Amino acid sequence: MNIYEIILIVAFGVMSILGFISMGVDKKKAQEGKWRTKEATLFAIAILFGGVGSTLGMYVFRHKTKHWYFAVFFPIFALIDIVALVVGIYFL
Repeated sequence: MNIYEIILIVAFGVMSILGFISMGVDKKKAQEGKWRTKEATLFAIAILFGGVGSTLGMYVFRHKTKHWYFAVFFPIFALIDIVALVVGIYFL
């Protein structure tokens, strides 16, 4: 395993964890009526290799599931992230 594969795997893991946590934190803030995370920020995390964690967080915390654009695009980002990870590992 070379350094690029390690970096790719770590980036995937960190961003997935960040995506999962961000969905949980935003759900908690919504329940408490506090200042929320911008939807653009949640999408940015999902796009930047956090699609798997964001999608899991969306369903685990039942947060943003009624917004069609989250329900459609988060799983798409997750699939793209998984494909990018596999392709990246295969070709590096």
